Amino acid sequence: MEDILNKIFLGNTVQAYLIAAGILIVGVIFVHIFKKIILVRLKKWAAKTKTTLDDFIILGVQKTLVPILYFSVLYFALTSLTLPPQVVNILNIALIVVITFYAIKWTTTLMDYSFAEYTKRKTGEEQKTKQLNTLGTLGKTIIWIIGLIFLLDNLGINISAVVAGLGIGGIAVALAAQTILGDLFSYFIIFFDRPFEIGDYVQVGDKSGTIEHIGIKTTRLRALHGEEVVFSNTDLTNSRLHNYKKLRRRRIVFELGVIYETSPEKLNMIPGLVKQIIDEQENAEFNRGHFKAFGDFSLNFEFVFYVLSQDYKAYMDVQQSINYKIFNRFSDKGIEFAYPTQVVYMNKVEPTAA
Repeated sequence: MEDILNKIFLGNTVQAYLIAAGILIVGVIFVHIFKKIILVRLKKWAAKTKTTLDDFIILGVQKTLVPILYFSVLYFALTSLTLPPQVVNILNIALIVVITFYAIKWTTTLMDYSFAEYTKRKTGEEQKTKQLNTLGTLGKTIIWIIGLIFLLDNLGINISAVVAGLGIGGIAVALAAQTILGDLFSYFIIFFDRPFEIGDYVQVGDKSGTIEHIGIKTTRLRALHGEEVVFSNTDLTNSRLHNYKKLRRRRIVFELGVIYETSPEKLNMIPGLVKQIIDEQENAEFNRGHFKAFGDFSLNFEFVFYVLSQDYKAYMDVQQSINYKIFNRFSDKGIEFAYPTQVVYMNKVEPTAA
């Protein structure tokens, strides 16, 4: 029996092969028990908790750690044998590649989970998820590049020249694409600071409309006339932007002018009359009304009220209804609106005797 165990095949004894096989079998059994018993119990425990973080961690362990454990068992079983240096080198490289691959995969999956949870907590909107997917793609690309550099460095490849080349190239690209990079960073500002979102009605300078798309470089809105207006993200973050969707109530100021021939009794009646009209109007809240000034051709009153809606159409409906009622009530009371007039006084000059 001892002679059989000591027989050498391909540079290793039978006993060495049996030890390697034992390591492989025991290791596989251990990993299988870990996956089928421990992970299953942890899943049942995680299912009872309110948070989804523990479910994510257990799923990540199953998809990343378990494959690494299986390969590690195979690696240690094979390296227990006497192998040619080339084979050992290949095994070492394979182990580094496998660990790096699954580490990157775990990192990108964790990033996806974090973005998804952030979106669910903040908005729960599908559009926000699409924006996060765009950021996620960019983040994954950066992670894979860093992982590849790390892998090459651990494989003994001199990456100093590569990193230096990337640095010089990055500076050149940054100088050539300052506008694009500026819009990209502005996109991050818009995403995290959220000055506006899809569906908001905004005004930027003399342009206004409803936000339809927020991209990495540009944001598009649909104007009232129907055309699409495209802004670069940098223009939006550098501009004073009015977001009417965040408007809780709309403050309205308007003036009325009546003729100078209006009697004092009717003049005193006007503030209370307009207040009554606004108070009767649904979605309107009266603020103040005053005899403001003596105009060139009219006695001017100023009124302020609030429309209790952010919708522009609702505001116009309220203003229209108030205007109709003011016109009718003033007509009933005999109060006349003023309009631009001029009075020319002419003196008759008597001819003088010669």
